[in-house]
Amino acid sequence: MAVQTGLDYMRSRTQIDCDTLDDEVAKTLGPFEDCTSNQAIALGELSKPARAEVIAAAQADAKKLHPNYSSTTVEELAVEIATVRLAVGMAKHIRGRVHVQVNPYYSYSSEKIAANAFRILQLFHYVQPGFDVSRISIKIPSTWEGMMACHTLEAAGVHTLATTLFSMAQAVLAAEVGCTYIAPYVNELRVHVQAGFVDNAKLLPLCAAIQKYYKSINSPTKVLPASLTSVEEIFCLAGVDHLTISPGLLTQLTQPYVGDVKSLLDIEPTLPIPAQEYSLISDPGNYQIRFARDLGGASQIKLTEAINIFCDAQDKLELLMKGQ
Repeated sequence: MAVQTGLDYMRSRTQIDCDTLDDEVAKTLGPFEDCTSNQAIALGELSKPARAEVIAAAQADAKKLHPNYSSTTVEELAVEIATVRLAVGMAKHIRGRVHVQVNPYYSYSSEKIAANAFRILQLFHYVQPGFDVSRISIKIPSTWEGMMACHTLEAAGVHTLATTLFSMAQAVLAAEVGCTYIAPYVNELRVHVQAGFVDNAKLLPLCAAIQKYYKSINSPTKVLPASLTSVEEIFCLAGVDHLTISPGLLTQLTQPYVGDVKSLLDIEPTLPIPAQEYSLISDPGNYQIRFARDLGGASQIKLTEAINIFCDAQDKLELLMKGQ
């Protein structure tokens, strides 16, 4: 009998996505359902010498297309084109959707987020004519404005993922606006950029509680936890709808599965589940105060820090496109 790896076990319970734009990972460790990305992941991939041709092509395309997108800079447009090129490459090696994140500088403007999302869709068609738009999901920060943009985009048939999600209030609103996915961050984003930082308030129980809540209201929104730092955290979420995993952790999961970690999806939630009639979409003031007070303000701080980190990565990507 073949030895079951940790990856085999997780695939038997959850749709496994790869959190990378490196198509070699998809080729060697697949099959994967979806592929997720963000500005930090795009920066890591485009900084590789092997991606010089992608950058050169994106720079040339941006100069050519910029008259059609005059509200952006050439460098911003080049970043989007390069990211889309990488995503198109990943789409060949996965079964489901590619997730591309909007410019984080637009996090507090519904109008700019929606315009950015539609531009990304157009760039997919430019890079690969006829690309199936149903295989594209737009990642949008879980601000109030971001959620309202998700509402607009979903109504237009565009799949969205509410990312940088840290609270039940955000999850309730995401379901109400019709997001296709949400990405609760198990660890705050700082764990990936600040050496030695450890998140001692991991949101594993929140992920399980959100999925329980969504099932109680028959919401089609899928829970896709992100920002994982260990295989133990991964095993704790066996049974969640989707799970996006970085290349390093995917490699660790190729080891034999021992089965000594109990999933939080197999027990009753340890956090309270909102009532089925709970609604926030028509009361932005109520939403904002609930989110601001969640965990004594910690959730709002985590969201702000995550957006700042992605803005820093966006800045570096634009410098890369300038050749700096």
